[in-house]
Amino acid sequence: MTALFGQVAFVVWRESTEAILVVGILQGWLAHHAGAKAATARYLLWTGVAAGLGGALLLAGVILFLESLLDGERADYFQIGMATLAALLILQMVVWMHRQGRGLKRDLERGAERALTAGNWVGLFLLAAVAVMREGSETVVFLYGLLASARQTTLPGTLAAAAAGFAFAAASYWLIHVAAKRFPWKVFFRVSEVLLLFLAGSLLMTALDRAIGLEQVPPLSGAVWDTSWLLDDTGRLGGLVANMTGYRARPELATILAYAIYWIAVLALLRSPRPRRTQPCP
Repeated sequence: MTALFGQVAFVVWRESTEAILVVGILQGWLAHHAGAKAATARYLLWTGVAAGLGGALLLAGVILFLESLLDGERADYFQIGMATLAALLILQMVVWMHRQGRGLKRDLERGAERALTAGNWVGLFLLAAVAVMREGSETVVFLYGLLASARQTTLPGTLAAAAAGFAFAAASYWLIHVAAKRFPWKVFFRVSEVLLLFLAGSLLMTALDRAIGLEQVPPLSGAVWDTSWLLDDTGRLGGLVANMTGYRARPELATILAYAIYWIAVLALLRSPRPRRTQPCP
């Protein structure tokens, strides 16, 4: 439960911080540029935020409804698929932020400027709604993947972890404003991205373990090595490391190959050249 608490709190913190930053960027720009339209712009901004949160909650409801229709092995397959999807989405998000994160603030402000200049209030509403719903939907999928992979979950523990994540996100946003010029935020987000990549690897390993247990994937061998004497993945510390990184004390060949392929793909994607931004035609 301690490992799951940390995973849930970390995901909620990371995604909530990003969502709060998006809203803060839009609100700050509108405060300085909306002029007489400021009240209407703020209303549409926060209406968009509410709509984005509503969309994310709707997605959560759909996922839970689909799960309720399944039983037995079909439910297991669904959970394996969602854990794998969560891992792939984390990878996609980290790669996207690595390539495009520097221009996020500029892109948001340009979108708000275009909407405000053209009097396109729907565009401003959608800008906020889509940005918040993207972060919220990612959080829903990530959390479902984590909870589906966990051996044991409790609603109070999950809610407490989510509340802790929100509190950390609010504190992070406050720190950004207080120490923006002193704190190395580039390092801060790079470290969180590395932790997310390890978490995605852990989700993939858990999905693979369940697929092997259901005899859908061959293990290809018995345990290739045994490092449980050094760090047992069933112990408290080893279990925490396993849940956060995908570590296995007694891995089969299939697990080793899958983990190696995952990290090779991560390095290849992160080191690939950034796509050039296309300039609009005059």
